[in-house]
Amino acid sequence: MSDDTLKPAQLTAETLSEALPYIRRYTGLTVVIKFGGHAMVDEALSAAFARDVVLLKHLGMNPVVVHGGGPQIAALLDRLGIQSEFRDGLRVTDDATMEVVEMVLSGPINKSIVRAINAAGGRAIGLSGADGDLMRVRPATKTKRDPDSQVEKVIDLGFVGEPARVDTSVLIDLAAGESGIIPVIAPVGVGEDGRRYNVNADTAAGAIAAALRAKRLLLLTDVAGVLGKDKNLIRELARDLIPALVEDGTVQGGMIPKLETAANAVKNGVGGAVILDGRAKHALLMELFTEHGAGTIIY
Repeated sequence: MSDDTLKPAQLTAETLSEALPYIRRYTGLTVVIKFGGHAMVDEALSAAFARDVVLLKHLGMNPVVVHGGGPQIAALLDRLGIQSEFRDGLRVTDDATMEVVEMVLSGPINKSIVRAINAAGGRAIGLSGADGDLMRVRPATKTKRDPDSQVEKVIDLGFVGEPARVDTSVLIDLAAGESGIIPVIAPVGVGEDGRRYNVNADTAAGAIAAALRAKRLLLLTDVAGVLGKDKNLIRELARDLIPALVEDGTVQGGMIPKLETAANAVKNGVGGAVILDGRAKHALLMELFTEHGAGTIIY
């Protein structure tokens, strides 16, 4: 066998050898993964994601997947001619919208992820926050200051919820024994009024990770991570530094709620929360099993 033939095999062997200490670090521990963004709609990335999740399970970890689906929900609402009302940039979820939200999240999106994981050799089961009373929610409250009176006014978002209580028993039961089941969770919760509520997927993943005392919360997004003013990736970030980055404008827009979710998760017992680029193939493996990771870790 020539040296050229041996080189790829040697590279693979060296990679596995270098990853061993990191694999041992996570064995038997829970990793909660929020799956969303471009990776969900790119077939090659979705297939690679499914294989990576199955690999984590085979390596002795307990992966839990929480997924979003905003673009797919918006597309179906448009197709059905259901008008969306926005208040202060946030979509109001009325009865008709909520029916579409649950249909899309608990239906085609959830089952497509389950099928992909099963096709990759895993055993996945699709759930929503309603199953096993997994996620009880309260109506989300947002306020806006009136520019004239300076009075804070409550914005009514309809059936948009935020986690109030997470019962992890169904997830623990699924992960127990030799079943090796990987839960795939749609972020739909139930209120104390018995009504269904739409929950932001990042927020749901953070609450589930905290309830499970996960070793890691991994938030897949469409950027490399948190960027500094110089546009370079910030690899590590203490949670108490986040308000200053928001105040000075380093962090803006959609990254702010992601960082708030990550900070809350760490505050509530998660070992570390990572914002990483879901557009990069095998981002999960690079983050968990290499020295420098693949995103920004909040600790």
